[in-house]
Amino acid sequence: MSTLGPDDIRRLCGDIPDWKIMNIMARDPTIEELEVALAWAAGESDIMGKERHPLSGKAAEVYDILVADEDGNDEQRTTPR
Repeated sequence: MSTLGPDDIRRLCGDIPDWKIMNIMARDPTIEELEVALAWAAGESDIMGKERHPLSGKAAEVYDILVADEDGNDEQRTTPR
């Protein structure tokens, strides 16, 4: 497993603010964890299959960042977990 850099995250996530990229990088997710978080954020949670496992771990943390409020009032901007 290699560390995801800002370019990797932009390639997978599209145009997201730098603060989200930095917060995602601070959690050091795998590409698989990032892809799961992206799928959940896109409303594709059914990819988890019939078992419907809850989102957890780094994927859950990354999901929280991806869906965080853009107005600057969200603690995700400044509080790494």
